[in-house]
Formats: sequence, C-alpha cells, structure tokens
Amino acid sequence: MLRRVLIARRLSALTACLVAVLASVATPAIPAAADGSGRVSLRVEAPAAFRMYSADEGAKAANSDFGVPVAVERSDAGPARNVRVTVDTSGLDGVARAGKGGGGNCTQDGPVFTCVYGDVQNGDGESNNPFTLNGVDGVEPGDSGTLTYTVVADNAAPVTGTTRMTVGGPSLHTPADDESVKALAPGTTRKTTPRFANHSRFAAEQGVALRISADDGLLLTSRPDNCYFDTSSTSAWCEFSTKAAPHTAYRTSSPVRYTAAAGELLGTLSYTWSSDPERPAELTVRGTEPPLTLTRTADRGLTGDTGYVKATTTVQVDYQPVTATVRGRVGQTVTVQLGVRDNGPGRPSSAETLGRFEVVPPEGTTVTSIPYTFEDDGGDWACTRPKKQGGAFVCEIGYDGFSEVCHEGGTTVIGFKIRIDRQVPGAKGTIRTSNPFDRTPRNDKAFIPLAASPALYDSTAIRTAASAAGIAAIVTLAIVHRRRRNRAAVGTNS
Repeated sequence: MLRRVLIARRLSALTACLVAVLASVATPAIPAAADGSGRVSLRVEAPAAFRMYSADEGAKAANSDFGVPVAVERSDAGPARNVRVTVDTSGLDGVARAGKGGGGNCTQDGPVFTCVYGDVQNGDGESNNPFTLNGVDGVEPGDSGTLTYTVVADNAAPVTGTTRMTVGGPSLHTPADDESVKALAPGTTRKTTPRFANHSRFAAEQGVALRISADDGLLLTSRPDNCYFDTSSTSAWCEFSTKAAPHTAYRTSSPVRYTAAAGELLGTLSYTWSSDPERPAELTVRGTEPPLTLTRTADRGLTGDTGYVKATTTVQVDYQPVTATVRGRVGQTVTVQLGVRDNGPGRPSSAETLGRFEVVPPEGTTVTSIPYTFEDDGGDWACTRPKKQGGAFVCEIGYDGFSEVCHEGGTTVIGFKIRIDRQVPGAKGTIRTSNPFDRTPRNDKAFIPLAASPALYDSTAIRTAASAAGIAAIVTLAIVHRRRRNRAAVGTNS
C-alpha cells in the first residue's frame, strides 16, 4: 500500500514539472511593465471621411495622400512590438481602384494591403500611406465607399476602424499665369481679385470655398464676415453658397486686400478654390466686414490649380565690396581676404538670393587657390575659376564654399591665395558685388591694388655676377702664371 502511494506521488510530481515546461515553451515571455501587465494600447488616427478625387477627373485621377497613423498611448509598458496594419479596400469597388503605394514596407494581396510598422515607441506614433487611389470613369459627386483597417501588435489588443471615401465635386480652376507686383512698399495696400472656372459637367451643389495663404512677409488685410482667419493674418478660408454652374467662370465681387510686412524683400499670395467646403479647424477668427460674393466673369486663362500673386517690395539689400591690397615680394604667395559687406536693411531668404562677388586679380599675379572648409572637409576652390586668362573668379556666397564664413547682416570674406609673379606699376584688380535686391549700384565695385617689391635675390643677376667673377679669376690666374714663367726664363738666361 505504501508503495502505491509513493508511485502516485512521483507520477504527480513528474506531471507537474512537464506541464510547467510545456507552458514555458508554448507561451513566450513578455517583459513586465511597471504595472505588471506588459500590454500597451494602440490608437488609430485615420480620418473618418476622405475625399478621393473630383468626379470630373475620372480615370485620370490619382491620389496617394491617404495614410493610416497609429499611436501608442503613453504608459510604462514599453514600446508596441511588431505593429502591423491591414487595410481592406474591397469596399471601394466601382468608385476607385487601389494600387500599391510608394512605401517599401507594404504588400498587396488583391484588395488587401498589409504594412509592417515595426516596433513603435511608447507615447509615439508611426504612419504609412499603403496605396495609391486611382479614379474611375462614370462616377458622380458624392459617390462613396468604405475602407476597413485593423491594427495589431504582439503586446496590444487589435484595433479596427473605417473611413468613408468619397468622390468630390467638380474641379475649380484658377489663372494659369502668375500675377506680378513690383515695388510694393511695406505697409502699402494692394489688391487682387480671385477668379475660378468650373469646366466640368457638374454643378457645385454644396457651394464653393476659397482658401488664401499669404507667405514670405505678406499679410491679409481684408476681413469679410464670410471668411475665417488665423491670428497671424496669413491664412483665410471663405465660404460661398453659390452653386457654381457647369462651364462657367466667377470672380469675387470685391478684391482681396494685402500688404507687405516691414523689412521683407518678397511676398507670395496664393489661393485655391474647392467645391467641397470644409473649414479648417485652425481658422477661428471671423471677419467683420461686409461679405464677399461671387459674380460671373469671362473664362480667360483659367486652367491652373493654384492662383499666385508674386510681389517684390521696395526693401533692398545693399552689398559693398571688401577689398585689400596684394602686398609682397615677387615670387611670394600671399593670402588676401576678399568678399562683401552686407549693409541691409533686408535679408535674403535663400541661397539663390544671397548673391555673389566677382574677382579679377591684378595684372602680374596668379590666384593659386581659394581654399574653404565645409563640414570638416573642403577643397581648393570656393569660387568658380575663369575659363580664360584675365577673367573673373565667381564666388556664389550662398553655396558650400562659403558655409563657414557667410554672415548675413555682416561681413563675408574668404582668403585668396595669390602669387606675385612680377612688378607691374599701377596694376589693379577689381571686385564687384551683386544680389537681386541691391538697388545702390554706385558702391558695388572696388579695386584690388598690387604693391609688389623686388625679390630678395635676382637669380639672373647672381648668375651673371658669378660668371663674370669666374672669368676674372681665370684671367688673373693666367696673368700670374705668365709672369712666373717669364721670371723663370730670365733667371735661366742670366
């Protein structure tokens, strides 16, 4: 009896051990978070509704802007591991065709797209655009379908969602040519009248909206009460109830006013029209002036997608050359600092508008290098060398060679290594500065004088002197030898 009990106890112990081992193999260990759960929470931030394309675009439409952002709710549980997103586009049948997007971490299986997001840090997020939507012919404004998607991770509960994908109203076209404005003084008001055309067979049943953006120092000063603005007066959205008819053009009943901020060199006003009005959430300041309305106009040049007003102000950037004398002895190579002084008051905003200076070295000299440093490296020529002897070295101060020495609103100079080949009395090189906004040309040019001293020694003269001394020595030795011989002859005869 005792034997049976012992055997039973041994079998029970073996069974318990085996179960523990199998459990450890079948269930991977998950690192415990601070709360002991090891689990994270995912959140999908894809939009509830998305406009795919305009009905009149049909099969020509392509849109790859739809993304599926996934966020990890902040916690102490560590990152979300091995996040994957699966999107089913079968609900778009008849209104759009989904093809593989540009992301290399997404794959397609028929209408289903799977994207691997990998590990996503806690409190952070990732997004991917899994596909490109292509339009189909024969659709009407308002036609729609539904996307479904599922997000999973190794240590999170799955999250699902849907997005209603809609075919939009007709495309509205702006002027194809930019409007150019010259000599806009800061604080001075100018006006433009936005226009559009509906070239499609569809009416804009929901009305239309105008979106205006002022950039590079321009400010919007109009305040119609059917428009909403941001607090910086650089963005506006205006809604019109007019159902723009097919094959018809319109303009605003009153122009839109704008001005340039102080110190700005350039400005751009851009605008677009939409037949699917939806006010941006960030535009909260409503205008107080009488509303803008629409009136019909001639359909001339209205084939663009965005209307532009490009303005140049009266503000200038006055450049002045920084020059120096090439001073040294013939045969020496000296370093001469040459460049520009930025007298303002405006400030260029891009490499192309920073301008340049051009250097023609004095006669009797040779530029051997213009060394520069760029990201702990560099080269011998910060400026473009002339193709012909006597040409100018062109120094574009907005590019790599000047990155270490460029000072907007200050002095930008770089060292020219110049060899003095010979003395040329009165020789002068030139340096000339330029930029698109310099309207004071009288101080754009300066001279680079040459002050060359003779070399410490003249090798030709030394060789000539040495030759003369040698000949003199030979003659002297010959005379001495002859005298000694004559004396010896006289002694013998006596």
